[in-house]
Amino acid sequence: MMPAPNCRELLGSLSDYLDGVLEEHLCRELERHLSDCEDCRVMVDTLKKTIYLYHAGSEAGVPVDVRERLFKRLELDEFITRQP
Repeated sequence: MMPAPNCRELLGSLSDYLDGVLEEHLCRELERHLSDCEDCRVMVDTLKKTIYLYHAGSEAGVPVDVRERLFKRLELDEFITRQP
């Protein structure tokens, strides 16, 4: 399912919104849209959780075996020997 045209326009502003750097009037417009659009609320919530998990995971690091399996799966073997 493709997002509605208004949704697509607002999606480009999500990163700035979550980073707290979106202009105030655009922030209000986005929040108004989110109050009426369940799909976009889900997307914002998912992005927030992804950012949180990224930051939480970066403190502990990725276990070497997980990193190796991921890079092999993505066919990025040349990066396996590099340290994060």
